Amino acid sequence: MRNNPITPTVDFEVDGVHHGHLRLPYSRDDSAWGSVMIPITVAKNGDGPTALLTGANHGDEYEGPLALVDLAATLRAEDISGRVIIVPFMNEPAFAVGRRTSPIDGGNMNRAFPGLPDGTVTAKIADYFQRTLLPMADVVLDFHSGGKTLEFLPYAASHVLDDKEQEARCCAARDAFNAPFSMQMLEIDSMGMYDDAAEGMGKTFVTTELGGAGTSSVETVEIARKGVRNLLIHAGILKGEIELSKTRHLTQTDDACFHFAETEGMVEFTVSLGAPVTKGQLLARVWPTQRTGIPPLEIHAQMDGLLAVRHVPGLIQMGDCLAVLAQEYSK
Repeated sequence: MRNNPITPTVDFEVDGVHHGHLRLPYSRDDSAWGSVMIPITVAKNGDGPTALLTGANHGDEYEGPLALVDLAATLRAEDISGRVIIVPFMNEPAFAVGRRTSPIDGGNMNRAFPGLPDGTVTAKIADYFQRTLLPMADVVLDFHSGGKTLEFLPYAASHVLDDKEQEARCCAARDAFNAPFSMQMLEIDSMGMYDDAAEGMGKTFVTTELGGAGTSSVETVEIARKGVRNLLIHAGILKGEIELSKTRHLTQTDDACFHFAETEGMVEFTVSLGAPVTKGQLLARVWPTQRTGIPPLEIHAQMDGLLAVRHVPGLIQMGDCLAVLAQEYSK
């Protein structure tokens, strides 16, 4: 297989805190020998575990980037044992324009793995993570939130895995992150996800969904900042004490938790985010907008649970995810 064209301007093996870029050559109309420049910080102090921390896997999600640029600006080498690799804007082209996907090639970074060294810009970035950065890591944290089209309860998440020892490690790291909610998450479609790439290598992997609606809040940014520090302390990399507060445990057991719009129209939710629901309860109405006098399509809960995710824009398209439920459990 060909070598990846990305060149780091930092040395991953030298002690200290180093700020630089992952430079990806990108020839285009306005710059024949241009580059995509992805900011990166590497902090290292002797031997120890490595944490790989990423934000803006999707470019319209902000809690992770805010927490990670803060960490990159304040982290001191003397406060750690091991190494921390920080990439606040993983899909930098998408982040630069506030879009979920890349404006260069339309690539969804979280569906591009394992990538290709001679593929599109998105595929090349994915390949560099797959073959260079992920193999360095022991612990991987990938920040997400709802972007412009979804709003989530603020949770840290891990997945059900075939390797139960690895699953237990991921759950422990997720709980150490200590978001208000901790989710055992079910994906609609995991094909090509960064999550699967990291978990397939046996890494301890944690992701998040922290708010959304194309912005951030005081509360969700603070959750992200506290969580990343907690995770580094849990991993034995950062000195200090884990800051714990109450977390509620959620799980998604099967596809019944997902609710999709079967028509387009204007959304009226009848349940608030985080509210409990029972099977058959009305979740939302989708009102037609082409003419008046037509009753709405009603969306009813397919299971008991609570509303963990909701569609954000007031208009919805046929096939869009309208709501996701989860079930609370005691741990």
